[in-house]
Amino acid sequence: MPKIGMEPIRRAALVKATIVEVGAAGTLNITVSRIAKRAGMSTALAHHYFGGKDQIFLAAMREILRQYHEEVLIALRRIPDRAEAIVTASFAPSCFDSGTVSAWMSFYAQAQTNPAALRLLRLYQRRLRSNLTHALRGQVADPKGAADLIASLIDGVYIRRVFAAGDTDGGSKVLEFLRTLKGAA
Repeated sequence: MPKIGMEPIRRAALVKATIVEVGAAGTLNITVSRIAKRAGMSTALAHHYFGGKDQIFLAAMREILRQYHEEVLIALRRIPDRAEAIVTASFAPSCFDSGTVSAWMSFYAQAQTNPAALRLLRLYQRRLRSNLTHALRGQVADPKGAADLIASLIDGVYIRRVFAAGDTDGGSKVLEFLRTLKGAA
């Protein structure tokens, strides 16, 4: 008999374990068994809840995006400039730890071959571009172009983080560039 109310707890544990395991391995080249073991449950239970590794990983990316959304909301309450709040949230500790950064890099690679991952990635990219474009209207001559540039810089800092462990000041450099960009308009 299944334990009532355990499904959300177990799903959350599997998602968290996936992020930790991807961070530890630096790749998606991990097994469902390894994820399940870290979550303290059987491989069969992990497959029961998600079906397979791709589905677990997509759930982990949705959780990472949910955490990013929360960071944006927190930043918007503290920082009056919307574009600066979005950039600041992109480099919050919860979004910029090694597991999350490794998950992002794996996510970009997975999106090349997995249609569901590609859909999720495109959704994230459209929302980021839309939010930055809206935030930059009236502050720069070409808000769409500036939004694309800022989004590219954010992606670039994440890539550099993977190859230069400990490089955590990239976010402040993107903020500095944003302020310069707005000042030039």
